[in-house]
Amino acid sequence: MDQFAIFASERAGFFVGWGTLSLINAGLAQGKNRSGLVWWLLSLILGPIGTLILVVMPKVRTKLF
Repeated sequence: MDQFAIFASERAGFFVGWGTLSLINAGLAQGKNRSGLVWWLLSLILGPIGTLILVVMPKVRTKLF
């Protein structure tokens, strides 16, 4: 087996978990009336830090009255 195949097989779970977390964050963001696409992209970069930020942020109101 070449080096790339060994690296890919060892790190595949990490990338799957990171991608799943970004999708969960996108759903969480939409539940708080925020852009799911923007938070999905941010979560690819921030990972668990993005989840913490989303959990702490308040929900955006959709109507003034």
